[in-house]
Amino acid sequence: MFAIVRTGGKQYRVAAGDKIVVEKLDGEAGSTVTLGDVLLAGDGGELKPTDGLTVSAEIIAQAKGEKVIVFKKRRRHNYRRKNGHRQQHTILKITAIGAAN
Repeated sequence: MFAIVRTGGKQYRVAAGDKIVVEKLDGEAGSTVTLGDVLLAGDGGELKPTDGLTVSAEIIAQAKGEKVIVFKKRRRHNYRRKNGHRQQHTILKITAIGAAN
């Protein structure tokens, strides 16, 4: 069975046992998170109703993404700014797709 969930403004196709990297969620490694915004669910070729359906996941780690360099320059004005950014991520392992308890 698979599901499409929305978290952090993005959509992910997940199945039990998958590992995904999402925008930062509150919680520590080892704790359980419930993703309730299920957009689509299916089993093989047929679709299932999504009302009351949730996806439970376990937080594996809180991590940072690759560094992105932001460089601004205005020519002939002696204006240069260099800045770096590392996005916060949460690594999840999907444990189950099922009805809300």
